[in-house]
Amino acid sequence: MSEEKLHVSAVRLSLQHFGWFDYILFVLMLTICGGIGIYFGFVKKQSSTQDYLMGGRNMKLLPVCFSLVARYCIDYYLGSSRFSKFIFCIITNYLVMKVFLFSFISGISLLGIPTELYIYGTAFVFTLIGTLLMSIIVSYTFLPILHDLRLTSAYEYLELRYDKRLRVFGSVLFSVYLMAWLPIVIYVPALAFNQVTGVNIHITTSIVCFVCIFYTSLGGLKAVVWTDVIQTIVMIGAMILVIIKGTIIAGGLGEVFRENWNTGRVEIPPVTMDLTVRHTIWSVSIGSTFYWIGNVAVNQSMLQRFLALAELKSSKRAIWGFFGGVMFIVLICGYSGLLAYAKYHECDPLDSRLALAKDQLLPLLVMDVLGDWPGMPGIFVAGVFSASLSSLSTGLNSMAAVVLEDFWKPFFKPLTHRQTQIMIRSVVVILGVICVGLVYIVEMLGSVLQLTMSLSSASMGPLAGVFLMGIFLPFIDGTSALSGGIIGLSSAWWLAAQSQLAQARGLMQSSEKPRFTQNCTYEFDEIVHNVVDAESKVPYLYRISFMWFTAFGCMVTVGIACIVNLRKTAKVHHDHRLFAPFIRKWLEKDKINEMYLKNLQK
Repeated sequence: MSEEKLHVSAVRLSLQHFGWFDYILFVLMLTICGGIGIYFGFVKKQSSTQDYLMGGRNMKLLPVCFSLVARYCIDYYLGSSRFSKFIFCIITNYLVMKVFLFSFISGISLLGIPTELYIYGTAFVFTLIGTLLMSIIVSYTFLPILHDLRLTSAYEYLELRYDKRLRVFGSVLFSVYLMAWLPIVIYVPALAFNQVTGVNIHITTSIVCFVCIFYTSLGGLKAVVWTDVIQTIVMIGAMILVIIKGTIIAGGLGEVFRENWNTGRVEIPPVTMDLTVRHTIWSVSIGSTFYWIGNVAVNQSMLQRFLALAELKSSKRAIWGFFGGVMFIVLICGYSGLLAYAKYHECDPLDSRLALAKDQLLPLLVMDVLGDWPGMPGIFVAGVFSASLSSLSTGLNSMAAVVLEDFWKPFFKPLTHRQTQIMIRSVVVILGVICVGLVYIVEMLGSVLQLTMSLSSASMGPLAGVFLMGIFLPFIDGTSALSGGIIGLSSAWWLAAQSQLAQARGLMQSSEKPRFTQNCTYEFDEIVHNVVDAESKVPYLYRISFMWFTAFGCMVTVGIACIVNLRKTAKVHHDHRLFAPFIRKWLEKDKINEMYLKNLQK
């Protein structure tokens, strides 16, 4: 008589063995974060609003500004040794870049990228091309302009370049983007915690968000940066542990790549002009460049950190360190996706329902690989929560800056110091509570990586277009830019909404790599995959890859603005500080030639 197989639900339950030591490590991480908020909120209080939002613009006592400490204090610590100075500079700048990176990289990346490579293959890794191109553009255009202007909110630039309407437009757009993005950031670690413990997602999000709101509202930017340091160490340590142990169990690096190569997962993006293909060489380079510009160059959450550094040189180092850090994260997260397939190539946990959601794949791998090591699941969950707490605290702090600088100061009477502190802390608390409630909506949607990129692209594409016109096109005025921005935003949101709606209805799906369940050692209910003829039911425009959404919104914005600018009343801006350095040289040369011609006429 053959041995009766367990049902998948029983196997899933057996993997949820989160021990007391795991809980201790997880609670310890949250306690340390809360303690940092108390320290900067009560012991080392901020003396001004600039201290709270920007770390005083010269955070030489904080890791986020190690590069500045090196410059100001290096002779004191290292004497005159040039080699020692060089090594110290490398180390301190490396650390500050990591802090920048992990303010942006969240649990979405930690769980979303492995799932992406497991299902669709390695084409996503080539989006690093876009990250490189973005770093070059931002380093030589955006940073020299914004850093010289010494702004608290990046959207102050839009008022200087255009008018107050564009500043409000940019701030509203960022606020909408943040309200759509932060609930996803909160949802992802709760998903991981649910996989390894079985604890309800909404209980987890409420508790953890309370801790984040607590230390962010009390400690401001300094608390955010210091918790980033701790969370970075935990997060990277967790991923490295999973990779090392998992690779050993899978039979080595060669075996991991062999299994993925056999099913076509190790590949380069195809060279095709079909915009509906999920990843092509053009979408991961050109489309990705627009995506990264929209999410770094015009994103207050990121720019607030760059502008908090005292020197332009330090900001440029930060953007290149950010590129190196993104590359590191994409590679280790991507490899963990390949590792997951090597482990489950004979029994896919998605089709067998061992993992109830696509983005629970990595937590499942962790419990399968590290579950017998006391404390290891706790370290992993703490790492995923650390990544998301870092992003959440960064977003809340940035939103406080935008509300104060862009929504209050331009329209209402000045506040006292105490009133200002109350208002910006209230913004953090209220926004945090709203985001917890929005998790209920996110739970009903699809893959978090694609969802996040779609929503952020639809919001930030038009904003990127407005900024790019301001920097590179001196002849575009405020009315033209606003007209283009509104139409671009409407078009991008309509495209993203229709695309997500078609996927939710099962009318559209990307081609997935093969997965198998023939050798599963447990029983499960077979999933019937619906095969749909997408071309006959969904218009071509709605089927374009989400990698093009930012570029679409940006190009519509620029195109409409250029058309509107043809009117006779269009005004040209003459403040050369607001344009890219090479545009400034061209304008100055043109002005000199104009003066020369006038003198000749006289």
